[in-house]
Amino acid sequence: MINTIAFIGLSDVINGLSLGSRLFLIAVGLSLIFGVLGVLNFAHGAFYMIGAYVALAVTNNLVDNFWLAVLLGATAVGIIGVLIEVGTIRPLYGRLDGDLDQLIVTFGFVLITHEAIRLIWGSKSYSLDPPAVLDFPVSIGGSSFTAYRLFVIGAAFVVMVGLWVFITKTYFGSLVRGTSSDREMASILGVDVPRLYTGVFFLGSFLAGLGGALAAPLQSISPGLGEQVIIDAFIIVVIGGLGSLSGAFVGAMFVGTLQAIGPKFMAAGHVAIPFLAMVLVLLFRPEGLFGGFGE
Repeated sequence: MINTIAFIGLSDVINGLSLGSRLFLIAVGLSLIFGVLGVLNFAHGAFYMIGAYVALAVTNNLVDNFWLAVLLGATAVGIIGVLIEVGTIRPLYGRLDGDLDQLIVTFGFVLITHEAIRLIWGSKSYSLDPPAVLDFPVSIGGSSFTAYRLFVIGAAFVVMVGLWVFITKTYFGSLVRGTSSDREMASILGVDVPRLYTGVFFLGSFLAGLGGALAAPLQSISPGLGEQVIIDAFIIVVIGGLGSLSGAFVGAMFVGTLQAIGPKFMAAGHVAIPFLAMVLVLLFRPEGLFGGFGE
């Protein structure tokens, strides 16, 4: 064990944080939507994938501007999320079996999206170059990393702080917190709950698309991109606590680091380590390590 740990270097930690940062952007949107709307959105991985494909399409066919491609990818996913929430999820809120219906509807969109991607782009993998301004190596402690990888880690921290300020310090954030606690009371007090739900769904979808677009230069873009990522996102929100922003952040960094250093401990079977962590949390702290919306 000591010899194994000795081989864990800064590069493993940075790679883990980089992966965790990408996972955070999808997990926090998933957690936000569940914390406010009570919707466990199976299509969130598909949103992540769409963000990557839209960024790819913009840079290849419209304008060779990575930052514009990222913005358009995230915005397009946010709009798609709004259309899905208004058209298919909103009518299910009042149903007795609404939770099950929501799961079925969002899972249906996973299948639709997967086939649509295959129809438009085919089954092959694509790659997207990082922006030229960040496409250079950075040496830290004897290890070399691309500047873009470090940028993604910094972006995750910025998003986390921005969301915390938004949820805890703004008027709209107070409406979101109040509605997540008691929808009926918020409605009686004059809050337009359906519109607020749509706004939160847009934000959560936007973050998933942002994660996919930012991750595009760091991984291959293929129709299976959203499948593994949604599994990781569910593990993260269970570990951190459904609805918890800080839980999503800590959980994402934890899972990302486990996936990066896992092979150092177990050449085979290391993929099971995050699942084991999730099982332990469910057994001993079922509400998650940071249970509670906005915490």
